[in-house]
Amino acid sequence: MVKITDVARHAGVSPSTVSYALSGKRPISEETRQRVEESIRELGYRPHAGARALASSRSNVLALVVPLRTGIHVPVVMQFAVSVVTAARRHDHDVLLLTQEEGEEGLRRVADTALVDALIVMDVQLHDGRLPLLRALDRPSVLIGFPAEPAGLTCIDLDFKAAGELCVEHLAGLGHRVIGLVGSPPEVYVRETGFAQRVVQGFTAAAHRNGIASSVHPCEADPAAARQVAERLLRERPALTGVVVHNEPVLEPLIDAFEALGLRVPGDLSVTAICPDELAARVRVPVTSIAIPAAEVGAGSVELLMKKLGGTPVPQATLLPPRLTVRASTRPRP
Repeated sequence: MVKITDVARHAGVSPSTVSYALSGKRPISEETRQRVEESIRELGYRPHAGARALASSRSNVLALVVPLRTGIHVPVVMQFAVSVVTAARRHDHDVLLLTQEEGEEGLRRVADTALVDALIVMDVQLHDGRLPLLRALDRPSVLIGFPAEPAGLTCIDLDFKAAGELCVEHLAGLGHRVIGLVGSPPEVYVRETGFAQRVVQGFTAAAHRNGIASSVHPCEADPAAARQVAERLLRERPALTGVVVHNEPVLEPLIDAFEALGLRVPGDLSVTAICPDELAARVRVPVTSIAIPAAEVGAGSVELLMKKLGGTPVPQATLLPPRLTVRASTRPRP
């Protein structure tokens, strides 16, 4: 293992000079700094994480707070987590994943130690109990998601309200006049999870604007629930010709359920979804969809944190515009 003394010998400086070059605690000449950095690269030296933290008062660790509550779709959450970890490593930071539902106490426990430099918080609710603490912490934070009152916070996410609107506008442009939203599991709405609420807001607003008859149906994440929702939709809206799905696990079971009830996709029923592109593309009938930009949002949250740690001002709100990809599941109203 390469030690700091090996770097010092290679660069022709003292070990303390190498330490100063790494920590920035004392000024050294630019020529000396470059020589030390060159030796570090050539020798492949990696400073010990504990020693680096002591030297810089930084742990180079970010906390990713993602409580695995009921009703969330874990594979999509993990896409965000992988993106955060990958982006953090580009900045020589590690990520501590916190999945317990501990609310404010869990945040305080981590923030009161020297364990992490900053926090990324997911599964944000409209009236999230963690917000007062996040506003008061002496450590920077970024929320993946938007509460009802985002003042004093840094937030990034897909514009889910615009996504709900765009799905409806696409169906309206194809002439559909009776549509339904098959949404997240009921507990997600009970918790007032921000992204789910905003999809409903956008869907409802766009349907009203276009004079379209519409209804919203929460759905548990299993095939039996998908069948029940399909039956209820057709019972309540017999003229139904368009559906928006915001519930990844039931996307294909829902298409199967409608076809079992006599509606072919897209011949009799057009289906759009808000979900990862790879899921929409591999369904038996590839689905017109708005992508969940997990990689972009995850990396963006890390970039915002790095700027905040460096003292650079950042925007309070970063909303990514929705991108709709037309596939085989939608066509003009029959």
